[in-house]
Amino acid sequence: MTKLFITGASGFIGGYFINVYQDKYSIQAFSFLHDEIEALHVKGVDAVLHLSALVHQMGGASEEEYERVNVAQTLHLAQKAKASGVKQFVFMSTIAVHGEDRKAIDENTACAPVSPYGKSKLSAERELLKLEDEYFKISIIRPPMVYGKNAPGNIQSLTRLIQKLPVLPFGGIHNKRSFVYVGNLCHLVNEVLMQQKSGTFLCADDAPLSTTRLCELIAQGLGRKVWLIRIPFFKTALKLLKPAMHQRLYGNLEVDNTASKNTLSLKNPYSTEEGIKLMLQNETK
Repeated sequence: MTKLFITGASGFIGGYFINVYQDKYSIQAFSFLHDEIEALHVKGVDAVLHLSALVHQMGGASEEEYERVNVAQTLHLAQKAKASGVKQFVFMSTIAVHGEDRKAIDENTACAPVSPYGKSKLSAERELLKLEDEYFKISIIRPPMVYGKNAPGNIQSLTRLIQKLPVLPFGGIHNKRSFVYVGNLCHLVNEVLMQQKSGTFLCADDAPLSTTRLCELIAQGLGRKVWLIRIPFFKTALKLLKPAMHQRLYGNLEVDNTASKNTLSLKNPYSTEEGIKLMLQNETK
């Protein structure tokens, strides 16, 4: 049985992965918040799955803090893993390394991160690749927004709005944004580990959604009737007053991960509709 070392095991993605795949691996968990990295022991471990990270902070975080957590800690962990004979290091990066408001992102799209989070993840990727050799494989996974049971972030906030308000100003939005259900993401992670594949892999549900369509699917899953309307000047006002929120609601971020799926001979086990239903039913399968 493969011995797998996981950071961020108590988080949203880590918790799902362990729940579904615990019978396939002998799992050792590590927390940067509660465990001491200097005492870290990874002898006899086959692979590391590094999920722990400092993600987008609503209140803001300094670039130095992103650098410390997402780059320095990652590199330190990878160096210890390589020195201990670990064969594979799987790093959970982000589609944000490609920038924002992009169409048709694929594995060959140039990286142009805008946020401190995206910049720190790209820096970590580049440092990790310097460690790679024939005995130490680096696998990088770049997901867009991940959703599912207990997912933090914007989809949870949108779900709460739809639960509370019968009318929302999100009608007639025709953008294209890719998301990934946590079950599809963890399926890809498992394949990367089982096949011991190195390289960079993009992960996404099969089709992007507009913000309007996303709201419709959430409302359907909740069994609620919601009127999505267009309010004159709402889009313009939001862009002036809340540019980050405007980008999330109206911007494009479309991922084409055909090459990654072909490399792994992989098909997503869940459609977006199924993923949203599972998220709203509080089920993990």
